[in-house]
Amino acid sequence: MAFVIRLGLCWFALLALAGCQTNDFNAESYAELDQRYDVVIRRDVRGVPHVLGATDPDTAFGFAYAQAEDNWQLIEDAMPFYRGNSAVYSGMDGAVTDYLVKWLGLWETVHENYKWDLSPDTRAYVEAYADGLNFYAATHPDKVDESKLPVTAKDVVVGHMLRHLLFYGFDGVVREVNKAERQRDISTPSEAVAVPADAKEITLGGLPIGSNAFAIAPHFSEEGATRLAINSHQPTTGPVAWYEAHIQSKTGLNVMGGLFPGSPSISVGFTENIAWGATVNRPDLVDVYVLEVNPDNEYQYRLDGEWRDLERDEVDIKLTLWGFLPWTVSREVLASEHGPVLRTEHGTYAIRYAGMGELRQVEQWYRMNRATNFSEWREAMAMKSFASFNFAYADKEGNIMFLHNSLTPRRDPRYDWSQYLPGDDSSLIWKETLGFSQLPQVVNPASGYVHSANQTPFNVTAEADNPKLENYKPGHGFQMDMTNRAQRGLELFAELGPISEAEFSAIKHDKYYSPNTPYVSYLQQIADAQFSEPQLTQAQQLLARWDFGTDLENDAAALGTCVLLAAERDDDRSDHSGQQIAELLSGCVAKLMAAFDRIDPPWGEVNRHVRGELNLPVAGGPDILRAIYGRGLEENGYLTNVAGDGLYYLVSWEADGTQKVQGIHQFGSATLDEASPHYADQADDYAKEILHDPLFAEDALLANLARAYKPGEEE
Repeated sequence: MAFVIRLGLCWFALLALAGCQTNDFNAESYAELDQRYDVVIRRDVRGVPHVLGATDPDTAFGFAYAQAEDNWQLIEDAMPFYRGNSAVYSGMDGAVTDYLVKWLGLWETVHENYKWDLSPDTRAYVEAYADGLNFYAATHPDKVDESKLPVTAKDVVVGHMLRHLLFYGFDGVVREVNKAERQRDISTPSEAVAVPADAKEITLGGLPIGSNAFAIAPHFSEEGATRLAINSHQPTTGPVAWYEAHIQSKTGLNVMGGLFPGSPSISVGFTENIAWGATVNRPDLVDVYVLEVNPDNEYQYRLDGEWRDLERDEVDIKLTLWGFLPWTVSREVLASEHGPVLRTEHGTYAIRYAGMGELRQVEQWYRMNRATNFSEWREAMAMKSFASFNFAYADKEGNIMFLHNSLTPRRDPRYDWSQYLPGDDSSLIWKETLGFSQLPQVVNPASGYVHSANQTPFNVTAEADNPKLENYKPGHGFQMDMTNRAQRGLELFAELGPISEAEFSAIKHDKYYSPNTPYVSYLQQIADAQFSEPQLTQAQQLLARWDFGTDLENDAAALGTCVLLAAERDDDRSDHSGQQIAELLSGCVAKLMAAFDRIDPPWGEVNRHVRGELNLPVAGGPDILRAIYGRGLEENGYLTNVAGDGLYYLVSWEADGTQKVQGIHQFGSATLDEASPHYADQADDYAKEILHDPLFAEDALLANLARAYKPGEEE
């Protein structure tokens, strides 16, 4: 479908502006919002905000203000992305995501259902949060772009809707459908249904992400403690890097943990009584239907033997070209009974996805934050507003749980849902998802442990306690792969248990590949190969003595991790010829020789944690429990940590019920301000794996309080 482009008439008068943006942000009307709210922001010695309000909305107002102090640019930059007008600011680069927002009808869903689908207390909370952002903007005019203001509660809701889709890979399916040729066959009824494909490397914005979350019950602890590791992996910088905060009200809210800037609730964290971590999962949640289009009317498709009309609309995408010239691009959007429709050169396709019409994600996070016990937390999870994510849970009462959370569709088991579906049969348009109790989960297993690291939900604890694949019908699309972190962690639990507090921490910081991880077997292919080049023979010998470790002094880790990453990405690695093996190994050798003039540099010289003037050696590596993903070897001469371990915690309740929490952030609370003392004040401890008390307890906070102030009075 061709774009229709119209030149905006206002550009002559607004040549220096970002476009024909109308601005209805009156700073004076927002500058007194603080008078409505009773809240104080308490910053500890590491700059982390501990927000205390009289009520939950009071807390939300102060929470937003504290976030804005540390993250305003990230929050502001996200608003056009959520609204579908980012191309006004970024030109053609933003047009694709703008079209995605409009094509999916996210704003139509919110406008129609915001009042009805969200509870009054959730709306009050999110609206107070938006007030906090607008109050910051009104009182800091020199730091904001008023053309992106005001922020509304609906902006926050749509942000959650859109981020959830991207986390489970919805955008990847859309890119696949738009390729030059059709990528999959059309499924037909059959009793032989294919096993769901393995999940590939999980990325967001091109950066690798993974996650670890594991828990042990008191009977698996040498000290009789309940323990949870919260270790979600994200990029180290940017809009989805972890930010740490503590939010508390005098009406029961009291939770601390990590979130992404612009979120009104804690995403992973702990209260006095419960704690949870999250890991990304990749179930098959998107189905593509091949539509038969009427040859006499391109706006009709066949369904159940009849021609049906496609829903049609036209959306305008506003752009700014060359930084000053406003244009409007009109694009057609189509929908069938299945869902939104795409026309391509090789066919017309409808897409149905988990989470269509769902806007309650923001409420579920809020309910999880408010939960005080296992029953209330499970009740919040049973809302099933999240399309994906695994969760590992632990609490003061000794309960532990693994939950493979997903909006998994109830599908016709006769079809292979990993392929495209015929679009002419309405019985294939699923309308229901599995109930909460039907999702793969493990509660208080006899083994005493659960371990989630982006693997199949059918191997998360001891074999006898795992969910059974045979209890699930074909077509559900659960992922079946194992990561190294999952394989290695389960091996350590089985080998060591019951485990001590020190061993629990050692599992989190483990630095080894398991010899049983599938892609590690490629090292044997290298060992069996014959090389004529002396340098490749030397590399072969180096890998033969590698212990699979990524500790700082390890001189084979640089070559080993390079080889394993390259092998992991190739589904055909087991069939590599001798020439292919030599080429893969040669590529890694060449990179190391160019950077270090040797193939065996100590890993600490290669793997670096960089922040401002700090450039620190860091152990761990890709798909290691101590997860470090490095980039930039060719540009910098070393790998810079760009994703993996960020903010993480070890939470425990001792046998007497005493809570103990230790944590660390990859850099510090000042995410953007290079002049702040908290820009990198935790980086050295992070690299050395030194954790500290996050000062959640009131007495600990008061003993380490740096300053306290009301929003607008921090100066």
